[in-house]
Amino acid sequence: MANPRRISTPINTLLPIHNPEINTPFQSQTLISRFSRFKLFLKKPQAFPFLLSIFLILTWVFLRINQQNPQFQSNPTKFSRFSRITNDQDHDANLIRFSSGFPSPITKDNRGWMIDPVSIALDSGIPGGALICASIHVGEIKPGGLRGNHRHYTCNETFLIWGARTVFRLENDAVEKGYGEVTVAVDEVAVAVSPMGRAHALVNVDSTRSTFIIGCQDRVISYNDSSSDFNVWDDLVS
Repeated sequence: MANPRRISTPINTLLPIHNPEINTPFQSQTLISRFSRFKLFLKKPQAFPFLLSIFLILTWVFLRINQQNPQFQSNPTKFSRFSRITNDQDHDANLIRFSSGFPSPITKDNRGWMIDPVSIALDSGIPGGALICASIHVGEIKPGGLRGNHRHYTCNETFLIWGARTVFRLENDAVEKGYGEVTVAVDEVAVAVSPMGRAHALVNVDSTRSTFIIGCQDRVISYNDSSSDFNVWDDLVS
């Protein structure tokens, strides 16, 4: 009996070879196509909510980093427009002064000075000033004249002082004599703060010029009730 014929089939055991040079052009075309579609999408109105969402997410991430990392937190002293009070007497009287001449922090050009006393008091770190002006009064003190010498219990007050040699006095229990007192020069503009419950007074000690003041109170008060004390200091005569 004849043996059956064996048919052998060759088996190719070699694995397919990956040639990156073949796929690269196709992959590049795919990326370019996707990028083009994305650009077209951004030009459509439907893209606005998507972009807004991305912006809000990035803002939230930045704020979280800013809160957790003190390195990114702002330094009020570094970024303040006005320097902090460095003079001890000015500090005791809750006052900061500037030269009225050009240039100075309040005089940007030859037209003269221009300031917001409430903002300057806040930026300079003077405590207890008015944050809003519920009542504003503008006035003049002639040579030898006195204004103030009273204490308000229900309002904070911020002053702008200029025009003549002027003494500003503020009640201060931290000072040995019980008050801080400074003299504003003729060529200076001063911002002073009188917190509620602390007496203040302004005296024109100039021989010829008038002192001009603007007072900002954060509450409307009546000078006829018991919310104010008058003639606090006996050595000041009106």
